[in-house]
Amino acid sequence: MSVRVAFVTIGQSPRSDMLPEILAHCSVAFEAIERGALDGLDDAQIAALAPKAHQGHLLTRLRDGRDVIVGKPAIEQRLQTIIKDLDTQGFDLLVLLCTGHFDRFGTSTPLLHAQHVVDHLVQGLASDAERVGIILPSPDQVSEFHGLGNLPVKVVSASPYAPDHDAALREAGTALADTDIIVLHCMGFTEAMRRVVSDAANRPALAPRRLLAHAIDIMLS
Repeated sequence: MSVRVAFVTIGQSPRSDMLPEILAHCSVAFEAIERGALDGLDDAQIAALAPKAHQGHLLTRLRDGRDVIVGKPAIEQRLQTIIKDLDTQGFDLLVLLCTGHFDRFGTSTPLLHAQHVVDHLVQGLASDAERVGIILPSPDQVSEFHGLGNLPVKVVSASPYAPDHDAALREAGTALADTDIIVLHCMGFTEAMRRVVSDAANRPALAPRRLLAHAIDIMLS
């Protein structure tokens, strides 16, 4: 029987902008399927999921390439339903393609949540850092960032979905040149974007996709 992995995005699937890059970094062969928290919803239904007052913001991508901001509670509820369903379908691994913080999903199938993969690896790599730079995709998220344990952080924003994203990333990298290591804290950021930030800051930078691919290899090998 072939190895099967289910990837879940907070936007719409398929994530043709994301999953191919993750798979390219994986050395273990497996069958991949995708599900999205916004699959099957029209524009009006998606608009109804916008953040209400004092709710967390999540930036994601629709199937047609548009980016949208949705409220964290509504998306978390939809993710719980999707992941519960996938947990019964005999997958070898479930992968949540979001670096936002959510409550525990409690699956019997092994689950990789990108947020835990990225944050715990960064805490290990930067345990002696004086300050870690964080780039989030939306300015609304800067004050909402869940932190990196006891590590001091400096947080800025730059959207991976903006038409002028390279200029915004260079500006963010320059602003974080006084940090020890930089984390592009969103699955929307590519390896090419990571290099733009690292060059601008002259600092090491990490993006989630490659880190997540390595974690998938570990779980399946």
